[in-house]
Amino acid sequence: MTFIQMLEEAQRRHRSMLCVGLDPEPARFPEAMRGDPGKIYDFCARIVDATAGLVIAFKPQIAYFAAHRAEFQLEQLMQHMRRVAPHVPVILDAKRGDIGSTAEQYAREAFERYGADAVTLSPFMGFDSIEPYLKHEGKGAFLLCRTSNKGGDDLQNQRLASVDGQPLLYEHIARLAQGPWNLNGQLGLVVGATYPTEIERVRQVAPTLPLLIPGVGAQGGDAAATVKAGWRPDGPIVVNSSRAILYASGGADFAAAAAREANRTREALEAARG
Repeated sequence: MTFIQMLEEAQRRHRSMLCVGLDPEPARFPEAMRGDPGKIYDFCARIVDATAGLVIAFKPQIAYFAAHRAEFQLEQLMQHMRRVAPHVPVILDAKRGDIGSTAEQYAREAFERYGADAVTLSPFMGFDSIEPYLKHEGKGAFLLCRTSNKGGDDLQNQRLASVDGQPLLYEHIARLAQGPWNLNGQLGLVVGATYPTEIERVRQVAPTLPLLIPGVGAQGGDAAATVKAGWRPDGPIVVNSSRAILYASGGADFAAAAAREANRTREALEAARG
């Protein structure tokens, strides 16, 4: 089953557009685990168990594991997700961006070492930094396009005078991903929930690509505006929430609280779709 087919299957089963981001911060763990990097797997596995029936995808952020020398715990977590939710795709949030043999190694890391179904990438170095990932049949790649951080304006919102029509940079990325770069239908785009007008513009340029949309929840993105701008029957959206779900409670009930917050967000997204 390809990454896109997995997304469609998870959406049908769970009536969900919600992605739970797994960004473990030991300093914010429940009291019994707090401050212990050795509990990263235990914490994340409990979140996965509690929310697996509510999501369209999971998105572990690799830096939150690597900073604590917890790559082995990430491998364990990937295996755990395969066991408890084999139909839910896993997006490795790595934001890699390099060329040639280096990109080939990063692709192996994402798809072979960790067994991810998709990965996030920076397109700044051009198509030859993307192509090695597309050689992994059935896997997906989400290109950074219009990100939710304020500094995104520094480059993404600048006009390209040398390109026909003088598009903004993020519009040009969306056009390339919808068209000549999307050789096997494996590409999607990352667009931030904090910019619904730009989500709508990306959707106009790339009407069928899956959109990974971070920023709902702690970053302040509006669920209803996000769905209205980005969701189309033939263009799936994957709306990520991390901190608001992971740290819904600092007590022993953290997993149950995460499930409640995930379900609340899932229902808000579904209501916006109508």
